[in-house]
Amino acid sequence: MTSGTIKHLDDGFVQSFGEDFDEKLPVITDVLKDNSVNIGGFELNITYHDENIEIEFPQINCVYTHMLGHDCHSIVAGEAHADIIIKQLEGYKEKGYNLVLSSHYTPETLADVDIKIAYLEDLKVIARESKDIDEFKNKVKSKYPSYSGLNYLDMTAGYFFPQN
Repeated sequence: MTSGTIKHLDDGFVQSFGEDFDEKLPVITDVLKDNSVNIGGFELNITYHDENIEIEFPQINCVYTHMLGHDCHSIVAGEAHADIIIKQLEGYKEKGYNLVLSSHYTPETLADVDIKIAYLEDLKVIARESKDIDEFKNKVKSKYPSYSGLNYLDMTAGYFFPQN
């Protein structure tokens, strides 16, 4: 948490909220590194990604991921990142998980996974067909008018159209 995306988010909160935001980071005393672990009688399979983890609960046909959000914009750091997320979501389908839990959303199903995959594919096409950040955001908002998380769309647009 001293570098990378989490640190950048923390710095942004400090800049935005000033002294109202508690910027103290907790002291990390234990770090789970195992790929398989039994916690409370549940066998968990853990996949470590650069900025987060994915936890599979095979006993209950469930997976935890940072965020799915079938009707919410997500932070997508460009086309290559969209492809990584799609591959991850396709893996959920291959394993037949019937429940997806996340940090930022309600429990979701494989039907929601399909919706998110289509959204990610659309983002890539819309980005290729847009000349700039504003056109991209307007096209995405037009195609997905009821989606929440416009701040996530702003971040995604910044990744697809970085300002030099």
